[in-house]
Amino acid sequence: MASMSFALTRISGLSAKTTLSADFDHSSRRKVLPPNRVGLKISSSSTSADSEPDLSVTVNGLKMPNPFVIGSGPPGTNYTVMKRAFDEGWGGVIAKTVSLDASKVINVTPRYARLRTGSAKTDVIGWQNIELISDRPLETMLKEFKQLKQEYPDRILIASIMEVYSKTGWEELIDRVEQTGVDALEINFSCPHGMPERRMGAAVGQDCKLLEEVCGWINAKATVPVWAKMTPNITDITEPARVSLKSGCEGIAAINTIMSVMGIDLKTLHPEPCVEGYSTPGGYSYKAVRPIALAKVMNIAKMMKDEFSEKDCSLSGIGGVETGYDAAEFILLGSNTVQVCTGVMVHGYGHVKTLCAELQDFMKQHNFSTIEDFRGHSLQYFTTHTDLVRRQKEAIEQRKAERRGLKSDKDWTGDGFVKETESMVSN
Repeated sequence: MASMSFALTRISGLSAKTTLSADFDHSSRRKVLPPNRVGLKISSSSTSADSEPDLSVTVNGLKMPNPFVIGSGPPGTNYTVMKRAFDEGWGGVIAKTVSLDASKVINVTPRYARLRTGSAKTDVIGWQNIELISDRPLETMLKEFKQLKQEYPDRILIASIMEVYSKTGWEELIDRVEQTGVDALEINFSCPHGMPERRMGAAVGQDCKLLEEVCGWINAKATVPVWAKMTPNITDITEPARVSLKSGCEGIAAINTIMSVMGIDLKTLHPEPCVEGYSTPGGYSYKAVRPIALAKVMNIAKMMKDEFSEKDCSLSGIGGVETGYDAAEFILLGSNTVQVCTGVMVHGYGHVKTLCAELQDFMKQHNFSTIEDFRGHSLQYFTTHTDLVRRQKEAIEQRKAERRGLKSDKDWTGDGFVKETESMVSN
């Protein structure tokens, strides 16, 4: 197995939560992080040819046994389910989003609807929810975060947070959440329903000027890595991603759910999910969104490669991951980690074992030893349509040239004489 070593230190004299140490290049990270943020340097040793592929990843100083992370939502809603996720072997857990005042969060039932291609359970390809962030008191969630970190000190717990447009509110929330010992923060700039009405969630992620201001507040206060979670409900997702990284965030998570109307019941003429005869547009997820998610992740990854290659920025891919092979696609497009939420709701927490086995199977097929061996490999094959036309024209001309046969008598060879003769026959 490959062994991973990395340095974790703080700048400006603040003590680090962990005791890990190694060589650290202060000059390079000082340009990346605010004065009180975590910095790191990563190194990896090679894996022997006869061993199983190594799934471990180290992202922004956070070491995980595998890249599979529970996405923020119902699978991370309380201590019991998050403990189950750790016990089953998930690489990390992102808890359901919390805010200072949970009393304003009122969920309805039913709040889910499914899109099927048939009648069987396996025929579900799309999932819509109109669920809000956590409706549990913040203090309750904080106690459970602390308990989880006490019981699983080596596992990665990430708090998802969201707050109204208030600098003091964000500062208080960050301070209280960090006191529990969580390893990182994921900022929910992307919830598409309910919360934007209160200038939260996607209302921030869709407004780059507002996003820059709020990111400034967050990154001036936070002392752990910060991931900004992007909304796909925007024309160019690279714009808010760029703003978030320039404003000090260490990572981008993409995508959150896609705004949707699941459908109309043609018997009742009411929309789904139906609450007392009414509904509201909600977030769409699961397998059907994967192609959209891949495109968004690809665009973000290319932007990060072009503009932030010298910084230790990370990318967490989200959207329709059901198999380890799905996850491989996100990693090939540059994702450091892959989040799963709806997939857990469909298959359960034990599904992580299947995901890991399938990802390792993919890696064996290509003789990859570590995740870094292939992360971002497929980005090089994306280009513009104009370039595709040019490439195809050149390829056609090359094939025509090859079919025209030999240009000179000196080009004849003994081994290829028959084929060379055929290449110059017209019928």
